[in-house]
Amino acid sequence: MDFRTFLQQNIAVFDGAFGTMVQKSGARVGTVPEEINLTQPHIAADIHRAYAAAGADVITADTFGANEKKVGSAARAQELIEAGVRLAKEAAPGKFIALDIGPIGMLLEPMGTLSFEEAYQIFARTVEAGARAGADLVLIETMADLQELRAALLAAREHSALPVLCSMTFEENGRTFAGCDPACYALAASPLADAVGVNCSLGPRKLLPIVQKILDYTDKPVLVQANAGLPDADMNYDVSAEEFADVYAEFLRMGVRIVGGCCGTTPEYIRKLRALADGAVPFAPAGKLAGRSLVCSARRMAEVDGCRVIGERINPTGKKAMKAALLAGDWGYAQAQAVEQEEAGADILDVNAGLPEIDEKQALCKLVQAVQAVSDLPIQIDCGKADAVEAALRVYAGKAIVNSVNGEDRVLAAILPVVKKYGAAVVGLTMDEHGIPKTAEERVRIAEKIIRTCASYGIPQEDIYIDCLTLTVSAEQGQAHETLEALRQIKQKYRVRTVLGVSNISFGLPNRQIVNTSFLTAALFAGLDAPILNPNVPENMQAVAAFRALSGQDKNCADYVARYAAPITKQTPAASPAAASSPASPSPSSDNNKEGSEIFALIKKGLPAAGAACAALLEREAPLSVIDDYLIPALNAVGEEYERGTLFLPQLIAAAESAKLCFDEVKKKLPGGAASRGDIVLATVQGDIHDIGKNIVKTVLENYGYRVFDLGKNVPPEAVVRACKQHNIRLCGLSALMTTTVVHMEETIRLLRKECPDCRVMVGGAVLNPDYAKKIGADYYCKDANADVKAAEEVFGK
Repeated sequence: MDFRTFLQQNIAVFDGAFGTMVQKSGARVGTVPEEINLTQPHIAADIHRAYAAAGADVITADTFGANEKKVGSAARAQELIEAGVRLAKEAAPGKFIALDIGPIGMLLEPMGTLSFEEAYQIFARTVEAGARAGADLVLIETMADLQELRAALLAAREHSALPVLCSMTFEENGRTFAGCDPACYALAASPLADAVGVNCSLGPRKLLPIVQKILDYTDKPVLVQANAGLPDADMNYDVSAEEFADVYAEFLRMGVRIVGGCCGTTPEYIRKLRALADGAVPFAPAGKLAGRSLVCSARRMAEVDGCRVIGERINPTGKKAMKAALLAGDWGYAQAQAVEQEEAGADILDVNAGLPEIDEKQALCKLVQAVQAVSDLPIQIDCGKADAVEAALRVYAGKAIVNSVNGEDRVLAAILPVVKKYGAAVVGLTMDEHGIPKTAEERVRIAEKIIRTCASYGIPQEDIYIDCLTLTVSAEQGQAHETLEALRQIKQKYRVRTVLGVSNISFGLPNRQIVNTSFLTAALFAGLDAPILNPNVPENMQAVAAFRALSGQDKNCADYVARYAAPITKQTPAASPAAASSPASPSPSSDNNKEGSEIFALIKKGLPAAGAACAALLEREAPLSVIDDYLIPALNAVGEEYERGTLFLPQLIAAAESAKLCFDEVKKKLPGGAASRGDIVLATVQGDIHDIGKNIVKTVLENYGYRVFDLGKNVPPEAVVRACKQHNIRLCGLSALMTTTVVHMEETIRLLRKECPDCRVMVGGAVLNPDYAKKIGADYYCKDANADVKAAEEVFGK
């Protein structure tokens, strides 16, 4: 029986923690724990046998970190992977063997430097090695970045026929480290996975609401592999096997189909899960997705359950500035348009790169990545070329709308398989090889063909958006009525959503906005769900707000009152990106300073135009004043929002990169080009090769104006001390991810105390907590990059 068939009939029990068991064995491992598959295979085999004896159906091979970025080469990674899978098969005959795949350890673009394609290729080689060795399934786990997870999922799907399961790890705020929401994760990952779920993270009880969210937004089996709570200063976990099993009984009652353990769990925990599974009846929870039209980014979902606005501005058609930006490769202009439209009230952003002079496929991918870096809004990929659409969907971290197909057989055959593969929604234009029909009935007929064809590919009606097409009323006056009538008929007959570009109606007429607003209102009452329009035009958003109030979508007219309680004054579209900073964080001492306010807003939004704005400000203000009065307050405002959980890691990094452009301008004005607020040494300790956290800290600290000496990873204590002495360092930051390498962090701190008594030490890493940091002698425990900044400010002064 293969694993897919097994899962249909059973609750599957996975094994528990591997690293915890290695520690209990007393074995010493190197910088890559997976090396024991070759150097100490008896240890790995004993652990696999213990979990098999405890009743696990699935044994996870010791391959979690065996990727080429961590072990040094593709050949060595594949050797470790194949050895790990074969060892598990030999130690646990009759059990399913999972190829375990963890994060690469580098941030993907736009947050980091690793490209999606490079990540995909790394995962592809991992999957191929595991499949060659005889793995029965692929388990992608402990992911924090939805984009990295999607690269792994696609690699697994496209380089093997094995079942693919995936899980992400969540924090106290209910999101991943990169800010991914569990509902968005479930919606975006489910089309590519056989099961989705959560692992590691917090103790099992704190995962209950996260698991419920995942159950609500997927039609796939859900897996849970929780930690045994969190470790204390002695690395003892605080959730017993009995308490662990009690919570898992609740998971099973909710409909979870796959159970297992992560950090801190042992065969004792798995024996209790085995008993629970044997006494439970597997069932699929009642589906909550039927009839709901949902799209999302990694961090925000939009349900098209009424009027939802699609912003039209990232499109070169009829827009000279956007066309010029595309030709110049100026992605910052598109980012500014994205931010403006989001602030104006758009729910979804249309992204179009359709210019004959450029490589549309390449440009569309760049646009999608640029927009994702600064906006949480879901995206509509506006392109009719199948290869470009697929390329854009690959790099989009979420569930997108694809705009568009039409009634032509060749177009449907080219685009719909791509839409289905990625789980996207699709816009269907009511036209075919004969052009745009003149009557409502003909347009409905084409819509029905599109709906039928989508159904043949397994695309549900709620993921279909029908566009009845807007023609110019000055040339074909009667066509406005036909469009509205087609809208009415389609909404009466089907569960599909409707979409319509509005502004074309008034082409060639004076005072076009009068006609646009009237037509928009009529279309909304005829059944239009998603108007494509410019949200920066006040009259457009006023019409939408009024319709939501009149139709009852805006309960008690609450949104309308909130928006328009004050008298409406003459409004114009913002002249600059993000024209004002949010009310929650006003720009200090810059209320009457146009450039200062602009820099503050641009940094907060992570826009590259900040550099040019800073250069203008430096023409009349001293460099150090610009740093102290504008750049640091802007970064502090971002840090405060990050702490409150109102923005997340991608925005934090984008803001830091935007500030870096400003600091580069400041340095040009200073003697020698230097502007350091203090010198800091950073290092990942000996034995540890995970440096993603350290690299984030480096980026943020540098963009606060500190000079960072980055010693890299796997750094011996003596090398840390030598660097601190050489540069007369007052603050040193140490990072460790693995429990087996924290001892080297303690050793490094001990040597620093002896050799550099004036140097303060801040520490961070997933295995640390405040108590343990204090125990090993650190001055500061820093759970994130913002905490490192605060430590630096305490050491060097604000």
